[in-house]
Parts: sequence; structure tokens; C-alpha cells
Amino acid sequence: MNSTTVLRSAIFSVCSLFGIQAIACETQPNQPAIYKNPDCSFEARADDLLARMTLEEKISQMMNAAPAIPRLQIPAYEWWNEALHGVARAGAATVFPQAIGLAASFDTHLMGDVASVISDEARAKHHDFISRDSRLRYQGLTFWSPNVNIFRDPRWGRGQETYGEDPFLTAAMGVEFVKGLQQTDGKYRKLDATAKHFAVHSGPEANRHEFNAKPSERDLYETYLPAFRALVQDANVKSVMGAYNRVNGESASASQRLLQDILRKDWGFKGYVVSDCDSVEDIYLFHKIVPTAAEAAALAVKTGDDLNCGKTYAALKEAVDKKLITEQEIDVSLKRLLLTRFELGMFDDAKKVIWARIPYSVNQDSSHDQLARRAAQKSIVLLKNNGILPLSSKQKNIAVIGPTSDEIMSLLGNYYGTPAAPVTILQGVRAAAPAGTQVNYARGVDLVEGRDDPRAAPIIEPSYLRPDANSKEQGLKGEYFRGRDFAGKPIFTRIDSRISFRWDRGSPTDDAVARGEIKTADAVPADNFSVRWTGQLTAPTSGAYEISVAANDGMRLYINGALVIDSWDLSARLQSKSAKIDLQAGKSYAIKLEYFEDIRDAEVRLSWRLPNSKPGVEEALDLAKAADVIVFVGGLTGDVEGEEMTVNYPGFAGGDRTDIHLPQVQQRLLESLKATGKPVVVVLTTGSALAVDWAKKNADAILVAWYSGQRGGNAVADVLWGTENPAGRLPITFYKGDEKLPAFDDYSMHNRTYRYFTGEALYPFGHGLSYSEFKYSNLKLNKKAVRKQDEIQVAVDITNTSNRDGDEVVQLYAQPVAVKKEQAIKNLRGFVRVHLKAGETQTVHFTLKPNKALIRYDLASKQYVVDKGKYQLQVGASSSDVRLHDVISVK
Repeated sequence: MNSTTVLRSAIFSVCSLFGIQAIACETQPNQPAIYKNPDCSFEARADDLLARMTLEEKISQMMNAAPAIPRLQIPAYEWWNEALHGVARAGAATVFPQAIGLAASFDTHLMGDVASVISDEARAKHHDFISRDSRLRYQGLTFWSPNVNIFRDPRWGRGQETYGEDPFLTAAMGVEFVKGLQQTDGKYRKLDATAKHFAVHSGPEANRHEFNAKPSERDLYETYLPAFRALVQDANVKSVMGAYNRVNGESASASQRLLQDILRKDWGFKGYVVSDCDSVEDIYLFHKIVPTAAEAAALAVKTGDDLNCGKTYAALKEAVDKKLITEQEIDVSLKRLLLTRFELGMFDDAKKVIWARIPYSVNQDSSHDQLARRAAQKSIVLLKNNGILPLSSKQKNIAVIGPTSDEIMSLLGNYYGTPAAPVTILQGVRAAAPAGTQVNYARGVDLVEGRDDPRAAPIIEPSYLRPDANSKEQGLKGEYFRGRDFAGKPIFTRIDSRISFRWDRGSPTDDAVARGEIKTADAVPADNFSVRWTGQLTAPTSGAYEISVAANDGMRLYINGALVIDSWDLSARLQSKSAKIDLQAGKSYAIKLEYFEDIRDAEVRLSWRLPNSKPGVEEALDLAKAADVIVFVGGLTGDVEGEEMTVNYPGFAGGDRTDIHLPQVQQRLLESLKATGKPVVVVLTTGSALAVDWAKKNADAILVAWYSGQRGGNAVADVLWGTENPAGRLPITFYKGDEKLPAFDDYSMHNRTYRYFTGEALYPFGHGLSYSEFKYSNLKLNKKAVRKQDEIQVAVDITNTSNRDGDEVVQLYAQPVAVKKEQAIKNLRGFVRVHLKAGETQTVHFTLKPNKALIRYDLASKQYVVDKGKYQLQVGASSSDVRLHDVISVK
């Protein structure tokens, strides 16, 4: 850029700042249109483009699938993208622990690192798609994450997407996530984040399209709004998504109060609002607020919803014709959408946008994989330990038992990408076991009662597979083709160690593209592909084997040239077919598996049951009796808890839960394992709280692994053997099994979460143990009599009194003394995760401002206030484990 251009750009910036149209940005002969001129301000360019569009063109750009406008050289753009814990639904991407697991780390620095990696992969993937002129869903730069709803009830299936039950923790983690996504180079923004679902939304899933949430004003302002406000005012989040349900009678996607009065007027939000998908349609179909699509579309735009995920805004032309809305009102919303596309650099030469230079090779980079493992390590919560952990090399026989031990879905949760080499907990334990340690595995039971799981049979391990008779490699040769007919040469060939894949809306060769092994143009497509695996199968023992293939769509299995399984029909539903085959120990058999995928969510598994295999529970108990220690891995997966699902098993309904206990079929197995007299370590995979009362009393140790991401199995094993010292903390309360929870659809916070719960928790918010021990001492406050605007400096010494290094999460709570007005029992107001070497002491500092930390919402004045009086500041290891406290007085 020469000096004249630099000067002109500076003039444009100043003019734009003061609302003056720069002369050089006026339409001039032989000059590009203003909207095409990268030297003009984004504001001027958006105004210019808007002025050139017809009403029909404007309306077309206000829905998530915005079509191209060739006459204006506007490319098509799909606004819908997801990045909850990694770039989702766009093929290969690094998968980090689910959001609830990231929250359990209580580590905002980690969250920033994770978000930065996600944004790198997102930009790289976007520009790779654009280079192929692919502009489909899940390929853009506008991401509908994070979810900062409050996890107020453990039964909510989508609670796993949140940062837990506390507004302060949710805000802290959410702000770092947004900052990591929305980095800027001074001109162009890297990505857009979206704070969702504004503002009162946390189930039930089954009736979310017609439900009316009725929070009190106090709950609205003290629980449901604070995290959103923080993301708007502290992180400058560029997008906010409305919710499906009504809030006190108004659709959350067409609410004058939420979207205009609170979001824009009170908080100063300058970005754009997007509806949840088809929630504008709900306004007239289910909420019955207005009778027609045109009226619903007009109402949504007029009350502040700029972008419609769905197609209801197609009725805006009719709404204008009927004078329900003006074109000028439509312009207000559309300008916000055009402005963000300019700010993201979508209309400019990619060479001018530094984010466009991020190479595709960053996707699933080894450093990202290492960060995924570190994030999983930091998220694991040790609930109980009687001394059995960490395991030692003296324990020579480990029995890994349970339905989520070797299940990829127990790592992923929901809204996930496709990891290149996910490590299940069984794989992680086997990889970490000391030399000479035998690790045996039995699934034991299914996840829930009455579920016929096609994935039930054990996967054939790599040690029994060879790509050919003379090879020393383990696994089968995989040949990947376009289409279902295996025509021509394969696009890509590699050795796959285990045939256990779940490609969520992505290509099976995305990881090969990321590693530079093939070009993106040569990648196998995400749909309509086939794979042929060939090699040698060796049996460990002689007898009749039951070999099975579970797959979406079609599969064929050949043994020694004979077709033994034939299911080459198209089926979107996961199905399993099996065949009984006699095999001799030590003998190699030619094996060929052909698989064809037609629609999204490809999945295929090659499994077997050995001769004379006993029923699941019997097999598990036999292994348990011979073991030195039992590692039970169970809980939930995203197959039974999640967003608006059709699941209807005992204890589950529509993606939500009706029972917070461990599923009964698993509980019975767990009790049988303990009855063997062997020590039992329980590892829970879950996105929500589980009432594990029995395990608390009877198990020797309990770990919560959450949905731990692509390296979750390694992370769990690291903790089990003590190469990683656990320090995760519960971001939610674990209630006792007999606790009578408030009605699920009651949005009052009364007796919910640690802030209002008056009972005794099974495990409290903030709880988590370590292999180290820590002493708290020397609590100091810089002042004890304060005014509302003062700063209170809190310092406390933390000493690692053990002989091993470890992390401690130091938590600060504020509790009013002699409460006169109804408010929370206590509130988290600070946390620091600190690493201490054995014997080391560090001083941890907190800064509190009463006008932020001690506020409550006053119904009379309709504003936040600080009551005069005394407040106890508590420092401790959980909301219930207060180590030190002192009292301040607010004048």
C-alpha cells in the first residue's frame, strides 16, 4: 500500500467516525462502486450495497440460506454454522471436551486457547470450501456458539452445551470463548460468535416450540440475563440468538422487551439478532401470537430479529404489501447483516484478509490434538477417592467394564466435528497400562433398558488384523472411492487400524487433507462414497465366531472370498448384521468389507463375539473376579440426552431425562461388580448431573469425565495412573437420588442450584478432589468498611502440603449476612486455578467491587442495587467447603 492510499484510508476512517461521507467514497466515473471499494468504510459500503438492492433481493438476504445476487456480484452465503466445542458438522475438526466439561476446568486461560484453535480451524476450513466454490451450511464464518443459558435443572438434555448453573462462571467462560473466536487484525474480524439462546431457555425440549417461560423479575435479572450482558458488554459479541419459547408471553425471537428494550437500549448491543431455527414460524403455528406467516415475519423484524433461520421471512414481501412493515424497517435489519459480512472480509480480496492465509493444514494439527488432551485432563472431576487412585504397576489385571468404555459417542456429546483418531477410554487405558499389565474388557450391559444397540459387540482389535499376509502393520487396507460402485482407482488408500468410524456430515478423507496427504480436490465427498477394506483376519482361539457389521447405509462382508453378510440396501438408520463363522486359532483368513454411504452421518463398525461368549453380565463378572481392580465406565452419551430427540427409554424423554439416577441396567451391573469384593473405580461419561448415591457410599473412587473430546480416553487414563493430577470442579450441583426437584417447567429459581438450594447436595457446586492436599491461610482484606464504588482486595495464601505437584481451584463466594430482601444464599464472585509444586505456597488475589459483586435486582426501582449491611466473603475449595471467611460492611 503506497503513502497516498494510506492517507486516503486514514481520511475515510476519520470521516466515517464522525458520520461524514468521504469524498473519495462517492460514486465516481471509472471508479468501482462504493461497496466494492475496500478503501471505503464498512459503513459506507453497506449503505451503498443496500441502496442498490430491490426489495425482493433484500428479503432473500435475511434468511440463513442467502442466495447469490449475480447482478451485484454477491455470492451465496449460508449463515448457519456451529462451534460449540470445536468446528462442528463440517467434517474433520479437533473435538474438545463438551462445553460442560470445559466449564469444569474452571480455567479461563484454557478456554481462550481452545477458542483460538477453533477459530483457526474454522477460518482454514471456510477458505478451503470457498476455493472449491462450496458455500453450504456449516461452511461459513458466523458461528452459533456459545450457549450461555443457565443449567438450572439436571434433567435438561441440552445442559451439556452450557457452562453450568452459575451466572458468574458462565459469563467468565463465555467471554473468553467469544474473544477467542472474534479476534481482529485491526480491520477484519476473524469470526462471529453468537450468544444463545436469549434469554430464558433451558427445557423441557418436548414443548419448547409452544412453552411460555415465566421467570420472576428477580430471577430474570439475577440469573438468566447476567451472562448475556457480560458477553455483550465485556466481549462485544457480534450476534445474539433468540429462543423458541415465549418469555412472559412474548416470543423470545420477537420480543420488544428482550431484543429492543434490554438488549439494544439498556445494554447498547450493536450487532445482529438471529432467530433459532424455525422459531419465527413458531410465532404463528404454535404460539398463536399472530395468525399468519406475514404477520409473524413483520413482528419479528420490527421487534429486532434481523436474520431468520428458516424461511418465514419469505413472507416479508406480503407483509410490506399489506403495510404490516415498511421497506425502511427491513433496511435497518439488513444493514446489520451486510455490515458483518463486510467486517468479516467476505467481499474483499482474500489477500487483504490475514485470516484467509491460515493454511488448511492447521486443521487437526498435532498441537491442537495435544490441547484437546490437556483440556480433557483439566476437565476431569475426582468426586471420591479412598486411596485406590492413582493405580500402580502392582495391579497387574485391570477389568474395564461398562457400556461407554469403548464408545466414541461417549467422547463427543452433541454439536461435534469428526476427530481423526478418537481415543475411547478403553483404548486410553490399554495404551497407558504399565508393561506386564493385562487389560480385559467387557461391555456388560447396554446403556439403557430396552435399547437394542447395534454397537454392542466388541470391535475387532488391530492385533487380529493385517493389511496382507506378509505385513507387520496392524489393521486393514482401506480404499476410498467416490460413488457406490468402486469404479476406477481409489481416491485414497491407507491402513485403518480399527474399523470403527463415525463421520458426522464430513468426508472420511478430511484428515488426510489436513495432513497434506491428498489435495482437497481429491478428497472423497462427504456423501455418496464407498470404502473397501481388505486384509487378513487371525483368530485368537478356535471355534464359532459371531462377526457383525453395524453401519448406516450398505455393507457387504466376505471371508475367504465367500459373501457372509449382504446388506447393500440404503438405510439411514444404523443397522447391524451378523454371521456365525468357524475359525481356527492362529490361522489367517482373507477378509473384505465393503461399505457404501448415501446420506449424512456415516458410520461403520466391524465387531465380533468370540466362541462360547457368555451373556454380557456373566462375561463382565468373570473378568471382574479375576481382576485386581475394576474400572467401570458408564453413564450417558449424546445418543440418549440432547436436543429435541425421539428417545423414549426408561428415564428419558425427548432428549431430556425423567430420572437423574444412573440407568437401572447399569446400576445393577455396578452393584454386581462390587459384590465380587474387588475394588471398583467408577468413571462417568455424562453431560449432566447423575445421582450416584450408591456409588458414593460403595465405590472406591469416582471420576466424572463428561463428554471428554477426541483425547478423552488418554486423559482418563492419565488421571487413573496419576501422570495427571485431577483438579476439575463441578460446574453444577449433583443432587441426591431421593431429592424432590421442582417441576421441570417451573422457571423459578427457588430451591434450584447451589445459589438457592436449601437441602444437602450429594456433591456440591465447585467440588473436586486432588491427589494433593492444600492448606488455606492468611486471608487478608485491604478494607472491611466499604462504599459501593470501592475496590476490595482479597488475598489468601495457598500451600501444597503434599509431596506431589497439583492444581487447586480457589473459589471466592459472597454471602449476605442478616438478609432483609430475598436474594441468593451466596454467589460465586471469583475463582483462580493455581498450580503449586509440592510444598509451595502462593498468594492468590481477588478484586471485588460491591457495585458488581454484591448487587441484587430491586423490584421497586427496577435496577440493580447494593444493600447496606454486612457480607461474608468466603474462600474455599467448593461452595460448601469454605476454608476461610471474613466480613465486610457496606456503608
